[in-house]
Amino acid sequence: MNDPQVNKPEPSEQSDPEQACPDQTDPKPRSRGIYLLPNLFTTGALFCGFYAVVAGMNGVFDNAAIAIFVAMVLDGLDGRVARLTNTQSAFGAEYDSLSDMVSFGVAPALVTFSWALSGAGKFGWFCAFIYVAGAALRLARFNTQIGSVDKRYFIGLPSPAAAASVAGLVWACVEFDVDVSGFVFPIAIYVALMGVLMVSNVLYYSFKDVDPKGKIPFMILLVIVLTIGVISISPPIFLWLLLLGYTLSGPVLWLLRKRKSLSS
Repeated sequence: MNDPQVNKPEPSEQSDPEQACPDQTDPKPRSRGIYLLPNLFTTGALFCGFYAVVAGMNGVFDNAAIAIFVAMVLDGLDGRVARLTNTQSAFGAEYDSLSDMVSFGVAPALVTFSWALSGAGKFGWFCAFIYVAGAALRLARFNTQIGSVDKRYFIGLPSPAAAASVAGLVWACVEFDVDVSGFVFPIAIYVALMGVLMVSNVLYYSFKDVDPKGKIPFMILLVIVLTIGVISISPPIFLWLLLLGYTLSGPVLWLLRKRKSLSS
């Protein structure tokens, strides 16, 4: 006669009772899917940041700078696509922050270090680190202030704008074959200042109150068309000047507000 215990499975072979009876332990099964469309844009921005690092290591600095600009465009699209398609998620927000750290924090610092800052020795990598640390602190502060600040303004220079200001300088100098060997220390200070502006309390206009589906005055449309036309003449120069103007707008407006408050 066979032992009735022989055909019973060993304890290690038995299924987990919580998995076997999910209704008894977890009445609301967790959804493990993620939204595809906005995360595709985020992945594209992350790829551009990684490509910029690789291109910078190989000395192809113009392609590295262009990749950072493309990452900035994709980063601006992922959030808008998520809002338009109602596909916002906590996963997407965290993924976007990690992608921004690579594309707008690590990539610009490494590209500029490979391009010029290595000639400044320890001062060069120290300034590059200030930029990376500023980007990390900027992103962390932004994530903790969502919903508690005026959406019309950013507190501190946005990391995509800082990255584009740095990448634009690299692109313009490479495009016009500028010898930067005698300017490594000013460039290092420029990069470090971008990192400081990211963690400053200077306000920058966010353009988030602009309704893309609303009506605008004809003159604004004319200015947009003229701006695109000017940029097309020499993208490296005019894109850099455009982003540099936005970067300087924060401190200039801060000084004007400070002067007005002192005089009143």
